[in-house]
Amino acid sequence: MNLIFSRLLAYFYFGFQVILQFYIDPCHLHPQPCHILAQIGNTVRLGALLPTRQTARVQAALNRALAGLAQTGDNFLPFNLSLEVVPQEPAKGDPESLFRCVCQAIVVQGVSAVLAFPQTQEEIVQVEFMASFLEIPFISIIEHGEPLKTQNRFHLQMVTRIPPSGLSELLLAVLQRSGWQEGMAVLHLGCGATRWQLRALLNLTRAGPAESQIQDFLSEHFRGQGPSQIPPPAAVLLFGGDPECAAAVLRSAQDLGLTLPTVHWVLGYPLSPDALHSIGLPLGLLAYGEVERKPLDFYIRDALQLVGRAVSAATVVRPDLALIQNMVNCYDKPNKHEVPSSGQYLARFLSNTSFSGLTGPVSVQRNLSRVLTSQRFHIWSLQRDVVGQPTWVTVGSWEGGRLEVEDQGLWQGPVAGSRVRVVTLVEHPFVFTREVDEDGNCPAGQYCLDAGTNSSDMLERYFSERATGNSTFLPTDYGKCCYGYCIDLLEKMSEDMRFEYDLYIVGDGKYGASKSGRWTGLVGDLLNGVADMAVTSFSINSVRSRVIDFTSPFFSTSLGILVRSKDTAAPIGAFMWPLHWSMWVGIFVALHITALFLTLYEWKSPFGMTPHGRNRLRVFSYSSALNLCYAILFGRTVSSKTPKCWTGRFLMNLWAIFCLLVLSSYTANLAAVMVGEKTFEELSGIHDAKLHHPSHGFRFGTVRESSAEEYMKKSFPEMHEYMRRYNEPTTPDGVSTLKVDPPQLDAFIMDKALLDYEVSIDADCKLLTVGKPFAIEGYGIGLPQNSPLTNNVSEFISRYKSDGYMDMLHDKWYKVVPCGKRVFAVTETLQMGIRHFSGLFVLLCVGVATSLLTLAGEHAFYHIVLPHIRRRQKYKYWLHTSQKIHRALNQTYEDVKKKQGANTEKR
Repeated sequence: MNLIFSRLLAYFYFGFQVILQFYIDPCHLHPQPCHILAQIGNTVRLGALLPTRQTARVQAALNRALAGLAQTGDNFLPFNLSLEVVPQEPAKGDPESLFRCVCQAIVVQGVSAVLAFPQTQEEIVQVEFMASFLEIPFISIIEHGEPLKTQNRFHLQMVTRIPPSGLSELLLAVLQRSGWQEGMAVLHLGCGATRWQLRALLNLTRAGPAESQIQDFLSEHFRGQGPSQIPPPAAVLLFGGDPECAAAVLRSAQDLGLTLPTVHWVLGYPLSPDALHSIGLPLGLLAYGEVERKPLDFYIRDALQLVGRAVSAATVVRPDLALIQNMVNCYDKPNKHEVPSSGQYLARFLSNTSFSGLTGPVSVQRNLSRVLTSQRFHIWSLQRDVVGQPTWVTVGSWEGGRLEVEDQGLWQGPVAGSRVRVVTLVEHPFVFTREVDEDGNCPAGQYCLDAGTNSSDMLERYFSERATGNSTFLPTDYGKCCYGYCIDLLEKMSEDMRFEYDLYIVGDGKYGASKSGRWTGLVGDLLNGVADMAVTSFSINSVRSRVIDFTSPFFSTSLGILVRSKDTAAPIGAFMWPLHWSMWVGIFVALHITALFLTLYEWKSPFGMTPHGRNRLRVFSYSSALNLCYAILFGRTVSSKTPKCWTGRFLMNLWAIFCLLVLSSYTANLAAVMVGEKTFEELSGIHDAKLHHPSHGFRFGTVRESSAEEYMKKSFPEMHEYMRRYNEPTTPDGVSTLKVDPPQLDAFIMDKALLDYEVSIDADCKLLTVGKPFAIEGYGIGLPQNSPLTNNVSEFISRYKSDGYMDMLHDKWYKVVPCGKRVFAVTETLQMGIRHFSGLFVLLCVGVATSLLTLAGEHAFYHIVLPHIRRRQKYKYWLHTSQKIHRALNQTYEDVKKKQGANTEKR
């Protein structure tokens, strides 16, 4: 069998070799496409369209790039292919010469892609047109000008310097981070609350304007000395590429006192680090410039690497299309419906190639056909060094469209004179309101506008009229005085950060929720640019954090449940509450066992009170032991027989110690139990069955569009659906529904910080929070996304926490005598009435009735049971159990009298 199997394997092997020899080309057996490599001469060609101006400089950079690539020994091409660059220069710069050069000198060489170096915007457009027509990948390395915003996969644009549009994005980020909202600037992008306008223009392009002219200009437009009498701006954006001209303006501003904290200056055009040394005034000046600038040959090497990696990836799938170019004649293009274009095939791989090159991370932005490289800018601020000399300090960096602040303390935030619009919401103890005085002012607290609107124009008009002193325009009921925890915090921040603010109460009185794609309340005002900051008990949650920014939390809290306490009638068995029922059973079981052992010890001892001991007339029976144990337990001072033997006496004393400790514990717990019996807590916590399965009309709710409702909706959807009908618009409304008689709600769920305050000011002590806290959260200050105030405010909040200011605020607004009259309520509860001990009276009545039954039982036993036992002549010895029963069975009444008389005569 093994021999047959071996022969079959041999026949199969030789047959397979014959098929390979006859039907497969030997070149195809090799992992490299031999016939394709032979056709292209083991070379991949790239074209280089040199510019008509500065040709030598570009040619030198190209040569350095090729030399550097040769030194590394890796051109990123497959199969050890070599890279050949075909550089050509057009005769002239017109479109015809450019097209003729590309078609007659570059395309005919069978190039895979073309590197172009356009120097003007017109040349960029010409390359865009040629790439679209020829369908050959062009990579334009742009040193000057703005790249085209097109989606042409055949034309990729690589910029070596950040274009003007990028500079505007950088400048916008710097200005926003500096807290600009108004002032002298040259940009107006219409971004939310950013309102910039060109105030004035000083032409410094003419030769040498005298500094006196500059001072006259600044005095007119910045100090209100001209006919316009316009108040000076809080911030100025100064454009000018000449550092000398900029230094002249800044010196004049320094002489006129137009510096911080009055005016904040920002240089609008990037400068090199070397040029900054000629500018030494004023302090706080912001400037920016590019650092780590890469040379042109670095960008060329990254472009060559981009093409090499794309060709290598394309060769794995279709080596024929990746390596053999079927576009070699501009006037005889292949039919793309019959034969795929090599340029189209390679363009797909170019757009999906990314790597880390000499210029940083390199990738292709598809929607703009742009090769993304890295340009890094530093933002500098003019500060004083340790010896008091002006020096430039790096305060931030900008790269990849993102601004990163390196030193929060050195970057100036909103300067004096900047005005911030703040929205708040009344929530005790964080924000209170009261009426203004007769003059419309606030002797204590801050003036706030309660106009019931979220219209930015209306609020601007109201605040403007009040600033001008026109009090008749503003209705009297619109003005309020706001004070509280958050108002104190806002005053402290405005003082330390040196900004002013206009305060108003949110129009709809809500925190904010998304309804039909639009946000309401505080969140809506921040998103719509009505307010710049929201300061109140504003909970930080994930839903709000997606659309607005929050500072670090200034107050930590959680959700809680508020219920109303109830006075319940004391049950009959209230006096037994200090001890568990198992303890009561244990006490009485121990009592009877102790009495049993006392009896056994006494009867077994030679000195016991028994007939066998010392032939005593009185006998210590089990009844005597029970009487003694009950007397010790309850402290009954009656005559009782005591054991005579030492063992019995020792056990009796141990029982007395046991009873002493039990009675002490009972007495200590009795008052505490009776006081705690006054309130009855309805709920054990958020997981109580009454909340998850409400029945018998149990009602609970929270505040609409609050963080508590959002949590309930997300975590307990069924519970939220039930409670929606009972939700209230504000926290005071929800608390009021608990305090009315009869209560409209049985439980109210809200932030525990707010509920604790309501409990502390409840004069009747009818409110209390129940259950463990849940949904831990924090209060933060809300701001629009990417607000320049976020980092600064967070930093100051952290500072206030560390220096104890937040603890001081907490003590100020939460250190309230809890429950006002709680002392009297506790005193009243400790005066226990008859209702607390009604069970004892019932027990006494039951004892009297039981005694009557026992008396009847004694008569029945004496007249019925005893005669029956006497007749049977059995079970007549009862002395160990009861001396009375024993004598009744064994002696008549006359015998007892005779015995007593004999004892009397002996005495």
